[in-house]
Amino acid sequence: MTISEALEQRHSVRQFTEKSIDAGTAAKLNAEIEAVNKESGLRVQLFCNEPEAFGANKPSYGQFSGCRNYLALVGKKGREEEIGYYGQRLVLFAQQLGLNTCWVALTYKKGKVHPQIGGGEKLYLMIALGYGKTQGSSHKLKEAGAVSDLAADSPDWYKNGIKTALLAPTAMNQQKFNFSRDGNKVSARAGMGFYTKIDLGIVKYNFEIGAGKDHFMWT
Repeated sequence: MTISEALEQRHSVRQFTEKSIDAGTAAKLNAEIEAVNKESGLRVQLFCNEPEAFGANKPSYGQFSGCRNYLALVGKKGREEEIGYYGQRLVLFAQQLGLNTCWVALTYKKGKVHPQIGGGEKLYLMIALGYGKTQGSSHKLKEAGAVSDLAADSPDWYKNGIKTALLAPTAMNQQKFNFSRDGNKVSARAGMGFYTKIDLGIVKYNFEIGAGKDHFMWT
């Protein structure tokens, strides 16, 4: 599966099967996590076969069932955009490995999660991980004009970037972000609301996939 295919096929999944993540797949995930942490300065951590955080041994916990694996997104305070950007990189990598995911802000048992957290760091979010009972479903998207200055004569790379940005998961499907372009310079801004700075990182990662990094620069 290519990264573009992963982006289009990935949807949030909250109900998981009992199938375990095998050692080879976990090793690939950990290698990518190590690369992400080295590049970003974050401290993302993978937990496998840990049923307590999402109450996997119970019929459901919140909207989740059967979740035994997750990523803990840990980093210094004030790194919201990077958490979103690099978290989405890992989400799409997991999709390429045949796994399903869901970004999680509140619906887990905080007392049952024990990632390593250093001085000045915090646990931002979790990403539920595993083999979904389904592949999830798409969410309603805003029109491109509602989140950007896209015009009929905009270059194809910009059109593709906005299209892929709209596919990004955002908190409560708010899609509170806005893109603007001046030549090959692109600006992306977060709107007001919960987790919108993290959302901005997610949509910027998606935009880069659609537009291609060689076509523009961020401002």
